[in-house]
Amino acid sequence: MTVVVVGTVGVLVVSAVLGLIRLYTATDDASVAAVSDLLYFCAVGIIVMGALAVSSSIVFDIAAIASMIGILATVALSRILTRGRR
Repeated sequence: MTVVVVGTVGVLVVSAVLGLIRLYTATDDASVAAVSDLLYFCAVGIIVMGALAVSSSIVFDIAAIASMIGILATVALSRILTRGRR
């Protein structure tokens, strides 16, 4: 189980580093928003893997709430960037 957790955290860290590189080279607001969303969910995934490693059940509830807030923030930002057009 520990090997899976470490492997998953490794993949998430590599994804976050690549996202940070893309964040610095982004040219428009939509790219920045998408990469910021990626970084946010990488952080949530790393926290969940840490909770899985130490068998903490409360962190899963917090991660679920954080995921819902992250999705709502993404939808709100997309509405702002499109100026409310559907």
